[in-house]
Amino acid sequence: MNHFNKLNPIEAANHFINKYFPNCQGALLAGSVVRGEATETSDLDIVIFVEDLTSSYRESLIEFDWNIEVFVHNVTSYKQFFESDYERARPSLPRMVSEGIVLKDEGIINDIKKEANAILDKGPEKWSEETIKLKRYFITDALNDFIGTSNRAEGLFIANTLAELVSEFVLRTNQKWVGSSKWIVRSLRHYDEDFANRFVEAFDLFYTIGNKHRIIELANDILQPYGGRLFEGFSLGKKV
Repeated sequence: MNHFNKLNPIEAANHFINKYFPNCQGALLAGSVVRGEATETSDLDIVIFVEDLTSSYRESLIEFDWNIEVFVHNVTSYKQFFESDYERARPSLPRMVSEGIVLKDEGIINDIKKEANAILDKGPEKWSEETIKLKRYFITDALNDFIGTSNRAEGLFIANTLAELVSEFVLRTNQKWVGSSKWIVRSLRHYDEDFANRFVEAFDLFYTIGNKHRIIELANDILQPYGGRLFEGFSLGKKV
């Protein structure tokens, strides 16, 4: 399990815990090295549980030739982060806990993993009709800008906005977790491999040769089951 001539990640993580958190009640190694997706720039994501910690924190360090992101919690503070991640539909901490390799456990990790798995299995809260309506309007607004612009520079960034809005809409209307950056594609692939491929191809086509057609078609298709584009008659905050 040696990555790019670095110290074995599990060994490095154990050294890190022994050096900085020898009295912790539990520790997990998560992230790309656990999923078998490590690259040359991957770091170690380590979740630590310390009983007498007053407040949770996150810290970035370089130790044992690894970039390390450490997420430190006491034995109850993680629950607030679980709840926050659930509300924003981006289960960062539950996912790390669920997938994490146990490095140290004084009898707490199993229950915390069960909580994380229950959240992941449940999926995010279902969008209301009002929320769907609002998101349809935002997609329509960005899509109209995208269709209308002849400015390449502006088009690139409008496309970025559409990528986030379209991916979020597809995932949330199907009660799936969303993501940002690389997790946009990962979340789409987890939902539907074929749709993820279509999504990537549509945006790649625009970024490489400026062809907008596939993105426009994609946005129209995902909106169609919910009433299509929305502009006329949309209102927000108006008092009757």
